[in-house]
Amino acid sequence: MTDAPHAFQLLPGAGRSPVILHVPHSAREIPDAVRQRIVLGDEELGGELDHITDAHTAEIAETAAGLAAVTPWRFVNRLSRLVVDPERFPDEREEMLAVGMGAVYTRTTHGGVLRPDGVDAGPLVERYFEPYARAMTRAVADRLEATGRAVIVDVHSYPSRRLPYELHGEGPRPAVCLGTDSFHTPPALLDAAREAFGETELDTPFSGTYVPLEFYGKRPEVSALMVEIRRDTYMTEPGGPAGPGLERLGGALAALVDAVSR
Repeated sequence: MTDAPHAFQLLPGAGRSPVILHVPHSAREIPDAVRQRIVLGDEELGGELDHITDAHTAEIAETAAGLAAVTPWRFVNRLSRLVVDPERFPDEREEMLAVGMGAVYTRTTHGGVLRPDGVDAGPLVERYFEPYARAMTRAVADRLEATGRAVIVDVHSYPSRRLPYELHGEGPRPAVCLGTDSFHTPPALLDAAREAFGETELDTPFSGTYVPLEFYGKRPEVSALMVEIRRDTYMTEPGGPAGPGLERLGGALAALVDAVSR
């Protein structure tokens, strides 16, 4: 997998569904040309992927899509976030630059060197980040045109113990963290998520949600919520196999999809 058109996939849902399950961080795939510029050895890189990958979240979304009464659309990143992170700002607006984790990471989860200092992020942004952003923008625009609204549900996971890269990891680590945006997360969407998942907290240890910049702060018909699932509730950490919690969480996500599809 080396070309941008194969770096992500839009999996169609029902024509009348406004929901896009966005899965940006579930993959471990790194193209050879990108791998060559990462300084970690293979064993170190495998360990970093264990920590940084939102393992099995694509399967959680797939389970939800199979159970939902109205099948949602799914936009799935097929490359590791160590290639580019499609949810970061590609410029100085990104606060995670402080720990070397802008759109193109230069540091690991534990502060080690991932790429050399002074690396030119431009080619990776052009080849992978920008096509991804354009495709996600089109997917949202299509849902707006088809249904008059779009509901982006960002499907993530996070470790049960804080990692050094976390800027705001000192707060509670609930079974499910709901990341919100003051403009794009309406109360009804939050209420539906709380009903579906049970034990939740807002914006701790991670906050915010993903909306393509073309719509961000401009189109209230685009609503969004980040669902951050604590990994020990469904898998063996770090990077291990999924357990029975995956099916339960897929069912909860399907309940959220059904609630907001009506």
